[in-house]
Amino acid sequence: MMLAAMVWHGVDLRWAYTDLLGSIQRRTGCVQRAYDILHDSLIRLALVRRDTPIPQPHAYLRVVVGNVIVDRYKDEARWVEIPDEESAGAVFDHAPSAEHLAWLNQRLRFMQTILDCLPPRCREVFWFFCVEGYTQPEIAARLGISQKVVERHVARAMIDIRAARQEILA
Repeated sequence: MMLAAMVWHGVDLRWAYTDLLGSIQRRTGCVQRAYDILHDSLIRLALVRRDTPIPQPHAYLRVVVGNVIVDRYKDEARWVEIPDEESAGAVFDHAPSAEHLAWLNQRLRFMQTILDCLPPRCREVFWFFCVEGYTQPEIAARLGISQKVVERHVARAMIDIRAARQEILA
């Protein structure tokens, strides 16, 4: 007996939860992450405002899934997992030395000095771009400036940081 297709916003949900979910799982290596990505993608599909139906909803959903995967990897790349106390011994053979901590502290202070020398708007753009992980168009919209100005601020900050780094290494 053939089961009728369950169609939602033009997408056959049986296809989505079999073929597409399997494809996502192979790309991510985790079934739970695959379910999360599929659900996020279906939500994005539901939020699309169109006057006409999407001509190829399955192809469209595949593109949305790819975008969600990229967005998740970008977001996850910003975070570093800190091991708990029980597993810390397995990850770190020894605690960092006082010299290493002093060296890191010195580098952080030096970096802060470089950033403090940047104009306030340039520093703000650099922070949003390199620390917060916003894209240049997002920063431009958020600050009410053109994308070209955002590019210039990021380039200026990178040039100043590179010049200071070369000065230290020389």
